[in-house]
Amino acid sequence: MQVRSTGCLLDGTTRFRLDGEAIKHFCGVSSFSEYCVIPERGVLKIPDDLPLDRAALLGCAVVSGVGAVFNAARVRPGSSVAVFGTGGVGLNVVQGAAIAGAEKIIAVDVLPNKLEWARRFGATHTVNASTANPVEQVRALTGGKGVHYAFEVIGQPATMRQAYECLAKRGMAVVLGVTPMTAEVSVPAMSLVFEERILTGSIYGAGSPRIEIPKLIDLYRAGKLKLDELLTRTYPFRQINEAYAALERGELARGVVMF
Repeated sequence: MQVRSTGCLLDGTTRFRLDGEAIKHFCGVSSFSEYCVIPERGVLKIPDDLPLDRAALLGCAVVSGVGAVFNAARVRPGSSVAVFGTGGVGLNVVQGAAIAGAEKIIAVDVLPNKLEWARRFGATHTVNASTANPVEQVRALTGGKGVHYAFEVIGQPATMRQAYECLAKRGMAVVLGVTPMTAEVSVPAMSLVFEERILTGSIYGAGSPRIEIPKLIDLYRAGKLKLDELLTRTYPFRQINEAYAALERGELARGVVMF
């Protein structure tokens, strides 16, 4: 299996050096730089009146989470959804499911503050996986049937398996979480066949940013997409280490570093 490197530009080169050694470009673009070199197809014009700190949220967490709901899973109105992991991307899966008209949205996490955020973004039920078995809880909340859709937004094989085990017959599990390259996940073959379950992945919203992000901007302007609530705090660049520490402690839904 070959996975394209994200550390260089499309021509295979980098534009950064430190003491003569090449520095990689995060995701083929850049990371925490005032200027960067990107291909034309990576450019998207945004409205002049859209605040940049909100626009920055659209560029990753929002399009990845909401896009997984609409493009990868195609969640139907009235359906049931479980979301494993309610950080910046997971919260957008939650609000994407709410926008799509899901009737039951079950958020699973181990931090009470993140579960409270999930309720603000549209979760109808929450499960604290540190105190209860999440698969048992999700099934109990669905009358033993399981959910139509489950999303894993953590990046751990164990929670990917849990998301799969929460599914109803013909349900779909969508994996957004990124694992180490060597990680593997296994599922029971009998349920995969006889219950016709689906296990799939989603990267960057499973669509075209040039199509999806303008739609998200329209939803924000219509008051249906929560961007203001998603932005917990902004940081000046000199406090970038503090921003990362707060993120690791689970104190941020999303933080933005400002130059």
